[in-house]
Amino acid sequence: MLRNRVYTALGLAALTVLTIFAAPLWLFGLVFAVAASVGAYEWAGFSGLVSKKQRLMYVAGAILLGILLLFQPSLWQDFVLALCLIWGAGFITLLWHPKFSNIYRNRWFVGGLGSMLMVGAWICLISLVQLDNGKLWLLWMFVLTTATDVGAFFVGRAYGVNALAPKLSPGKTREGALGGIALALAICVSALVLTGALSLYEAIGLTLTMSVISIFGDLFESLLKRVSGVKDSGDILPGHGGVLDRIDSIIAVLPFLVWSLA
Repeated sequence: MLRNRVYTALGLAALTVLTIFAAPLWLFGLVFAVAASVGAYEWAGFSGLVSKKQRLMYVAGAILLGILLLFQPSLWQDFVLALCLIWGAGFITLLWHPKFSNIYRNRWFVGGLGSMLMVGAWICLISLVQLDNGKLWLLWMFVLTTATDVGAFFVGRAYGVNALAPKLSPGKTREGALGGIALALAICVSALVLTGALSLYEAIGLTLTMSVISIFGDLFESLLKRVSGVKDSGDILPGHGGVLDRIDSIIAVLPFLVWSLA
């Protein structure tokens, strides 16, 4: 299980780096559009869509939304802000679970939310990669979410005692979360300071914030699984599960990072 997880992670990392630094913009957009489409296909399960036909129709709707937004770049800044507000509201429901969690039993709400978040993440990727040093920021973001996940996984396995969110994901621990944040701080703050991208305190603030958001993004998927009764979003990635299991943190972090840098 661990071996498969490591091999899959390394393969995805190599593909991601190659796409970021070697692919032209159209191919970059296409590769991540495929990833977002698979994520949307898996998200459809949270909204009660079971059959392959229903899920493909859902993905088609998300693709149509993405195409419409792609040709309206003047709307991207407002869209990113809206995504940040949506994620912020989602995080509040996490903190108050299960008080407001029944809203996620509404299949239309969850379906619309998934389309917004998956398409939004794709638009954020395209927006981010076109900023000054955007490719480096994108790489930094992938390193941050990976470090947070890896640190949480190994520290949690070794020292985890206190559950982070027992009603949502009993396997995640506070010790693991702190380990993930610590690893992200050690790697990502050093990268920002040594390259002169940010001052020390700015780097700590940005990294800490994005690492916490990364953890919340992971927990948000756990909330959707819990409410919808879906055990696994998918099984396409050995050792990880579905694509959504691998990108849940990324789609949460992206809007906040783009908003912070814009």
